[in-house]
Amino acid sequence: MRFQQYVDGVFEDGDARFPSLDPATAEPWADMPEAREASVDRAVAAAGRAFRSGAWPAMTATQRGKLLAKLADLVAANARRLAEIETRDTGKIIRETSAQIAYVADYYRYYAGLADKIEGATLPIDKPDMEVWTRREPVGVVAAIVPWNSQLFLAAVKIGPALAAGCTLVVKASEDGPGPLLEFARLVHEAGFPPGVVNVLTGFGPTCGSALTRHPGVDHIAFTGGPNAGRAVVRNSAENLASTSLELGGKSPFVVFADADLDSAANAQVAGIFAATGQSCVAGSRLIVERSVKDAFLARLKAKAEAARIGAPLDMATEIGPLATERQRAHVADLIARSEAAGARRITGGAHDGAGWYWRPTILDCDGTTAPALAEEFFGPVLSVVSFETEAEAIRLANDTPFGLASGVFTRDLARGHRMIRALRAGIVWVNTYRAVSPIAPFGGYGLSGQGREGGLAAALDYTRTKTVWLRTSDEPIPDPFVMR
Repeated sequence: MRFQQYVDGVFEDGDARFPSLDPATAEPWADMPEAREASVDRAVAAAGRAFRSGAWPAMTATQRGKLLAKLADLVAANARRLAEIETRDTGKIIRETSAQIAYVADYYRYYAGLADKIEGATLPIDKPDMEVWTRREPVGVVAAIVPWNSQLFLAAVKIGPALAAGCTLVVKASEDGPGPLLEFARLVHEAGFPPGVVNVLTGFGPTCGSALTRHPGVDHIAFTGGPNAGRAVVRNSAENLASTSLELGGKSPFVVFADADLDSAANAQVAGIFAATGQSCVAGSRLIVERSVKDAFLARLKAKAEAARIGAPLDMATEIGPLATERQRAHVADLIARSEAAGARRITGGAHDGAGWYWRPTILDCDGTTAPALAEEFFGPVLSVVSFETEAEAIRLANDTPFGLASGVFTRDLARGHRMIRALRAGIVWVNTYRAVSPIAPFGGYGLSGQGREGGLAAALDYTRTKTVWLRTSDEPIPDPFVMR
């Protein structure tokens, strides 16, 4: 299958080509366009022209919303095809991609409705002859950089609010599995967005990502990825002084108290760490369980992990698919080996035989150790376990990380739940649930998990600047400042 990039309303082959490998077979399945500096320059220039002149800035906010609503309908109508491409290109199982992409349409519908509700304010100013108000205006050209995992969702929480605010975009898909976003560009074209409003590229960090994030024509950078890449984005933004919003992953705690519904908590924990083969930025990768129920809870998890069906990603019966890349599989293997050398005990799981980059659901008991599995992000189906005796110890263990994206708490004690909500340093706290999302609710991190928020009204405001307007209402002439009175 041959994909093209999308620049200024035209589909093209890019500056070079590269193969995309099917994670289930490790064999090439598609031919991808590679954008380098020349394509980046043209895409940013097109986005700049579209922002400053032509049909897009002349549209009312309501008209922008109608285009977003049309895009939402097209995403919903094409969800199955998009899901199949994402599954083939990234290895994420079809039962997950189908459900997630169908819900992505709701994000575009939400921002379609929000487009004409981004409001300024009238200020009760302390000067009697002045009317003062604020306007929310679009920030300009947005560089939206999206990883391969859940890419249509992670693109929607950038593209939706940016378009609702009136910005234009250059979207960079990851070089790992970019097919779904390149196919999504065809829906943007079909929806009728003016040329240059949305441009979609893919390419490698040094030749595409760096050129985009340091480009003088970029006004805002919205990035999802790892902390090291996030630091590079911030350094590059010093060249153009672009504002940034960063979502940089996590090492999220999943706290289970003895009074919790253990069956419910076990189901949530499995969904939180083994769904998407653990390749989720909000994965509940650190289980912190009260010591009195540790053995009983781990028995439940072990049974569920070993019963999970590993198979072809396009089979609706498959529950665990492959990791997305060979280097990711090597990273998981290395981190497990280093953790076991530091004293972690493997309860279940390990490498999976056969073709493709599969890894069986793995549980590591890290109690009493300083195993690197407790600190480093696997981005794979590996759960690290420690236990606690007191609520204070649970809080200390949960917050013992430089990350702070998500967290989960399972308890029947409502007062304890509220105390945990206040105490946990994370942008999301799920209580007696996990991985719930909605276009209405913002998400984002503390610490090394990033800055800014995606989803909800907060995301749309990130793509605006505030302009303050002063209007003098007095008919009297302004006094001559050089005449003493």
